[in-house]
Amino acid sequence: MADDILDRLQATIAERKGADAGASYTASLFQKGRARIAQKLGEEATETIIAAMGDNPHAIVPEAADLLYHLLVLLADAGLSLGDVRMELAKREGLGGLDEKAARTPAGLPLSFRP
Repeated sequence: MADDILDRLQATIAERKGADAGASYTASLFQKGRARIAQKLGEEATETIIAAMGDNPHAIVPEAADLLYHLLVLLADAGLSLGDVRMELAKREGLGGLDEKAARTPAGLPLSFRP
């Protein structure tokens, strides 16, 4: 098994795909489908933001863990992995954020503002 906790979590998530949804939260997410997984990811992102706005920075940590977990479930459901994300980050390494964003979106607009 991998040494990195995220790699181990990714492997566990992959093992749960197709498992008994009554015995595994992860399997139940896969059974409910990508829309539900994406909804949970959004909920966890919101909870992370709320924690970040509070006075206790340590409150961010468990929310960030939930966020990463649900992101890994979404990636697995789409047939993707941390390796795919790592490759994308490697392609962007050394690029300025504004230059990278302009190169991948029409007129540099973020996804939410594309026509």
